[in-house]
Amino acid sequence: MLAPEPFFEPRGTPFSEYHRLKALSELGHDIDLVTYPIGRDVDIPRVRIFRGPRPPFVRRVPIGPSVRKLLLDGLMLFTIARRGLFHRYDAIHSHEEMGLPGVWLARWLGIPHLYDMHSSLPQQLGNFRYSRSGLLIRLFSWAEAQMIHGSQSVITICQELQDTVVAMGAGDRSMLIENVMGGDVDDPPSLTPDEVRPRWGIAVDAPLALYTGTFEAYQGVDLLIDASARMARQVPAARVLVVGGDAGQVEAARGRARDAGAGDVMVFTGQQPAREIPSFVAACDVLVSPRIRGTNTPLKIYSYLRSGKAIIATNLLTHTQVLSDETARLVPPVPEAFAEAMVSLLGDASARDVLAQQARQVAHEKYSRAVYLQRTAAAYARLGVPAGAAGATGASA
Repeated sequence: MLAPEPFFEPRGTPFSEYHRLKALSELGHDIDLVTYPIGRDVDIPRVRIFRGPRPPFVRRVPIGPSVRKLLLDGLMLFTIARRGLFHRYDAIHSHEEMGLPGVWLARWLGIPHLYDMHSSLPQQLGNFRYSRSGLLIRLFSWAEAQMIHGSQSVITICQELQDTVVAMGAGDRSMLIENVMGGDVDDPPSLTPDEVRPRWGIAVDAPLALYTGTFEAYQGVDLLIDASARMARQVPAARVLVVGGDAGQVEAARGRARDAGAGDVMVFTGQQPAREIPSFVAACDVLVSPRIRGTNTPLKIYSYLRSGKAIIATNLLTHTQVLSDETARLVPPVPEAFAEAMVSLLGDASARDVLAQQARQVAHEKYSRAVYLQRTAAAYARLGVPAGAAGATGASA
């Protein structure tokens, strides 16, 4: 498995890779994971981790396209070559941009390839405002076509990506497998729900909304700040707990909240271990996802559906592929509408209960772990590598 990410770090694609590895392990596959030299090792049965060389002075990897990521990708190729040329494998499973060398290597070795499509590569350039270069967009589009058409099996993680693959004529080889496990990890929590509010100075009876995630522009943290300022004028006792962001991002967001008039209602915790997030969720009344751009469904949405808490989200495709008016309060991506939804739901326990119950029912019916495992097995069946198979070195993917 080729994963061009800092593995493991508690953010989108690494979470997806973590759960893909766990599923494959449970299905009986032995996996050699090749990934970046950044991130912490995790213990998953039947999984071995091999890391690319670490360049000097590189300690973290930003989300989205970057020169730093390109450098790490290039160095990772040396480790991929060593593993692929001197060890026998039954298949190659590639994530994101590593699908291109993965397809070429699999073809050269005469083994099948699976492309794990977490996003559309040319679309990333726009989502992260990395480049508007027509040449670069065409290059990314060409690479994406090579990865899709050169793979015997393609996994997509949301309906929009599945539709993209179908439109490219590869629908018969693609399998939609939503990231239903979200940001869940196996590490035991050290924080209980009852400890969350006192630790961050929030009154036990204060109406509380929770945001968890990164502070990338597309996540809509600025929208949440403006909405919180409006909410504060109507419900001064309410609080918005914001979990995520590095030190610099948190300091900038605090300053913007003060300037907007939300300084008293917004509480910023900074990044927290993934194992603690369920305690934050249990301690709040409402969960919010103010994302303003993109089409991929946030991983946290699946955990939110199972949480027993009401959800407020923007009515954009990134959310509406999974959420509906029956399972969440969907509003336009503007501060006024978002503030109105927070005020309304924080003040109406019965409405929260109805949404939460319906969300949990949909999660049980459509986004269960059993369905996730079944679809993963089906995607691998297309490779001709049945569960429990092992290559000469004990590595099946």
